[in-house]
Amino acid sequence: MSIVVKNITKMYNAQKALDTVSFTLKKGEIVGFLGPNGAGKSTMMKILTTYLTPSEGTASVNDYDTQTETQNVRKSVGYLPEHNPLYLEMYVREYLTFNANIHNTPKERVAEVIALTGLTPEAHKKIGQLSKGYRQRVGLANALLHDPEVLILDEPTTGLDPNQLLEIRNLITSIGKEKTILMSTHIMQEVEAICDRVIIINKGEVVADRKLQELREGQQQTVIVEFDYRVETVALERLDQAVSVKNTHDFIYEIVFKGKEDMRSKVFDFAHDNGLKILQLNQKNASLEGLFMELTSS
Repeated sequence: MSIVVKNITKMYNAQKALDTVSFTLKKGEIVGFLGPNGAGKSTMMKILTTYLTPSEGTASVNDYDTQTETQNVRKSVGYLPEHNPLYLEMYVREYLTFNANIHNTPKERVAEVIALTGLTPEAHKKIGQLSKGYRQRVGLANALLHDPEVLILDEPTTGLDPNQLLEIRNLITSIGKEKTILMSTHIMQEVEAICDRVIIINKGEVVADRKLQELREGQQQTVIVEFDYRVETVALERLDQAVSVKNTHDFIYEIVFKGKEDMRSKVFDFAHDNGLKILQLNQKNASLEGLFMELTSS
């Protein structure tokens, strides 16, 4: 196992941030770590990266104990915290070279991570000149410098615009082919697009640990579509497997379908047959969102 967490409890004075949390991650998994603000996600991640010690329980990364083998854990983990700490006055290549020296990493690795994270066009710029999307890339490049087997990413897509979000999503997916990734996020679409599995935590306790495929099978899905012209909802209700249709605003519609088949192709065919243009077409897993709301609303 890449990560093993057994009965972790963390107290801040009288406040219990984590309450006997247990889970495991296999090598090569990309796991979404979900929960409302204050649920304990960041605390758990800081324990796994040795920034915090638990009050009770044990955790290991690549078979190294986070309390007794901290240096080996740090060599095994790449960490991108929620508030990405960067030296804005340093140039991208300069910053990464500085951190490579700290890790005793060969200088050749700097060029590798710059290429891997798509930073080549920006490598000559100061970090303070970069967009938030590129600053996140710098943070990911830094986390990858020492070629860790495990990546721990705390809200890696917060504050990004749609284009930046897609770029970072694709980058994480690509990296996840070779590494184990634990990623916290509030964005359900990110979990559905990137992750193999989801762990939901609420009030310091794990309330769900499920594979995404299990949630998709036999459940409902919501397709969000924007046309270039208004459509009568009754026409969309006639689509095969459609359960309900809602015109949210302007020419945007949410269509709930039953079954696990991706129904976006049906919506595309509808638009084509009726001479409509599609301005956006997205899918969200209604069961994941519903499960999250059900387990964290109390």
